[in-house]
Amino acid sequence: MSEIVQDLLKHLTLESLEENLFRGQSRDIGSPHVYGGQVLGQALFAASHTVAGRDAHSLHGYFLRPGNKNAPIDYEVDRIRDGKSYSTRRVVALQRGKPIFNMSASFKISEEGLEHQCVMPEVPDPETLPNMTELGREVLADIPDKLDRFLRWQRPIELRPVRPTHLLDPEPAPPMQDIWLRADGVLPDDPVMHKILLAYASDYSLLGTALLPHGLTFTQGVIRAASLDHAMWFHRDFRIDEWLLYSMDSPSTSHGRGFSRGNLFSRDGKLVASVAQEGMIRKL
Repeated sequence: MSEIVQDLLKHLTLESLEENLFRGQSRDIGSPHVYGGQVLGQALFAASHTVAGRDAHSLHGYFLRPGNKNAPIDYEVDRIRDGKSYSTRRVVALQRGKPIFNMSASFKISEEGLEHQCVMPEVPDPETLPNMTELGREVLADIPDKLDRFLRWQRPIELRPVRPTHLLDPEPAPPMQDIWLRADGVLPDDPVMHKILLAYASDYSLLGTALLPHGLTFTQGVIRAASLDHAMWFHRDFRIDEWLLYSMDSPSTSHGRGFSRGNLFSRDGKLVASVAQEGMIRKL
């Protein structure tokens, strides 16, 4: 496991302050505020550690305020319900006494049942594609100073776009993209942590899909954007230290908001998770 992934696991592992109360620290990835995926992953950690013998199958969260990278985040868990098959938890993330995020998460027992799924897109193998760090180096000399740290940041989750978009001068394109992703190194055999890391990674690039038809990217410095909500469903077992294909599309952008969806497939074609997100998008 690389040092950057070890550091990520450290920051996604919360300190237990008392029953149902956890505290996490933030990482600086070069963005102005706390990265939304970090809050998602930490909130799922908090909820998961109040449930025994049941697996997370869905989460629905709302981003309420920008997170301060220099302050700890406290996570309060409300054990709403423990039924025969399902458990529900509500999590509120707070900084300096104010909520910045809230989330509901559902957990269930393991069981067999009917199965079907959509088909994984046919795309090139990840080994044939450049990663985001390599693509970022091509434009470092031309980007605004405030975005430089973000592109130079060493990512714990490796991203390899199937159809890379030019970061500063993109052509308008259909609102669809496919990105291979995986953690940078072998992880422990802990399925809970693999889900937490996938929640963390699922915020990468999703809202950017809504910019593709408009020939815009966040690295141009002409867009103000923020995640408003995030929903995720876990369908099948997976490992995030093995390649997953993140296939995304954006059905609509209007009224200062962009809506994007994503499906995550294992390399052998199994649909392991689905995601939906709406975000604020304003042109400066």
